[in-house]
Amino acid sequence: MSRSEADLASVSCLDDLVRGRLYTLVSRRTEPVGRDEAAAALGIGRALAVYHLDKLVEAGLLTASYRRPPGRSGPGAGRPAKVYARSEEEFVVTVPARDYELAAQLLVRAVATDRRGQVTAALHYAARKLGTDLGQRRNAGCHEADRAQPGDTQPGDTQPGGTRAGGTRAGGTRAGGPRPALRSALSEHGYEPWYDDAGILRMRNCPFRRLAEVQPEVVCHMNLALIQGLAAGLGANDLNPVLDPEPGHCCVAIPTAKHETNGTT
Repeated sequence: MSRSEADLASVSCLDDLVRGRLYTLVSRRTEPVGRDEAAAALGIGRALAVYHLDKLVEAGLLTASYRRPPGRSGPGAGRPAKVYARSEEEFVVTVPARDYELAAQLLVRAVATDRRGQVTAALHYAARKLGTDLGQRRNAGCHEADRAQPGDTQPGDTQPGGTRAGGTRAGGTRAGGPRPALRSALSEHGYEPWYDDAGILRMRNCPFRRLAEVQPEVVCHMNLALIQGLAAGLGANDLNPVLDPEPGHCCVAIPTAKHETNGTT
């Protein structure tokens, strides 16, 4: 079986409704999920949850480990419970077969050989420009959706607080401002953003993880420029994405105005 065929077999198991919901549940958690917790969250029987969780492990989509409940240790603590987390494996299915990652690796390796900094500067400019364009197009889409709303209000009419009758702020982003719009945009591009306990917007997933493992200096700074451009294009000028890598997460973090990270731009 080729790698593409194996990936297809793994991804196909998500077509089952219960299995797909369990995978989504585990993927969204920062900590491993137990069997009882998964069954309760989906409102299904424990035996059914166990069956599908183990099938996801067999497919390579989840990993399983054992741990004792928090606060329990030593004799009498009971048997460790089986918990599940999302696998670090990646699955790519293209028909016919394509290998864009190979081309991307060649490009980042070429950029890494740049000694004068000209190619690197061009990459950062292109990444920031693309991010800005994505943000501006998203704002433009909000305007179009606003105009498509039925009613007697004119496109320029606003409600108290600067929100259009259709739910869009006068600046172009949906009601709630550019911060939720930025989080939504990051979600659409696979970053899986979430707020940590300090209120810093972090991302569980790096869409460029394999490339970052090959050339972290090139890819992480490119990624930073892309997200900086996206924030600017959405009008989130008070947000300052910075490099603040943490194990298992994207290297970019977005602190609020009152928080700082150890990273630098």
